Amino acid sequence: MKVAIVGASGAVGQEFLRVLDERNFPVDELVLFGSERSAGRTYTFRGKDYTVKLLQHNDDFKGIDVAFVSAGGGTSKEFAETITKHGTVMIDNSSAFRMDPDVPLVVPECNAEDALNRPRGIIANPNCTTIMMVVCLQPLEKISHIKRIHIASYQAASGAGAAAMAELEAQYRAVLDGKEPPVEKFAYQLAYNVIPQIDVFTDNGYTKEEMKMFNETRKIMHTDAACSAICVRVPSLRSHSEAVWIETERPISPDEAREAFAHAPGVTLVDDPANKKYPMPLFTAGLDDVFVGRIRSDLANPNGLTFWLCGDQIKKGAALNAVQIAEWLIKNEK
Repeated sequence: MKVAIVGASGAVGQEFLRVLDERNFPVDELVLFGSERSAGRTYTFRGKDYTVKLLQHNDDFKGIDVAFVSAGGGTSKEFAETITKHGTVMIDNSSAFRMDPDVPLVVPECNAEDALNRPRGIIANPNCTTIMMVVCLQPLEKISHIKRIHIASYQAASGAGAAAMAELEAQYRAVLDGKEPPVEKFAYQLAYNVIPQIDVFTDNGYTKEEMKMFNETRKIMHTDAACSAICVRVPSLRSHSEAVWIETERPISPDEAREAFAHAPGVTLVDDPANKKYPMPLFTAGLDDVFVGRIRSDLANPNGLTFWLCGDQIKKGAALNAVQIAEWLIKNEK
């Protein structure tokens, strides 16, 4: 296959290179694209050096089978037609097309078949927090329909990109050295702090990030479930966490949930509180699965269940999910 990565110099672009290599994805030819700032940089993939080409409106995508795009919503919108006009499948990591009715929004563990119906040649990769949550909700939905979801996310600096991760590290160094910490990527200092805002606020008091979880969950799972979220930026470097409460049509016992999680694709069960074993960002960074623990009945709802999850935002929350979509298409598209 001939593969392109658009936004190759970013945190997710670099993760694409690692994931493609780790999973032995069938790359016969690789083309890297970037902005004027990153064009000309060189990256090594499977022992060969590749130079980043400037993304332009031309025929550079002719002959490319799949393009993994992670360069921001504005770039995705501007270049979608250029990328897809010769038949390239565009797997887009931005929010540009997620709610477009002609663009499938796919998490392979939940709705892989949706990827086959793509009138515009585009498949959207969901928001990272949504991806990790629905991977865990899907096995529970098979037991009893989920009616309501409440979720509090604890999102690492990685969710705001490579520069944000560097800023968090710089802030910690500055504070420890008694200096004024740099604040550019976040609204406030993140080091030694938490910020209860991710993205901008909408008219209903929820942020765009929180509304993504409401809307994207419904589209991915083909459900009428309502999802109320609060998304919080926390000073961990990589791997997001989520506390999730669900209400189902009939009660799901913790033991039923553990059994479902234990056999669910893309999920690792870590639920032994007596021995202080539960998922944490420190130990899930760089790993493929979503890790689930602290599973218990909801004391405030007879039909409720609550659990805790952690997963690598850059990996499963972005690059890995996109590559898994492409892998599924290779195996299933005729």
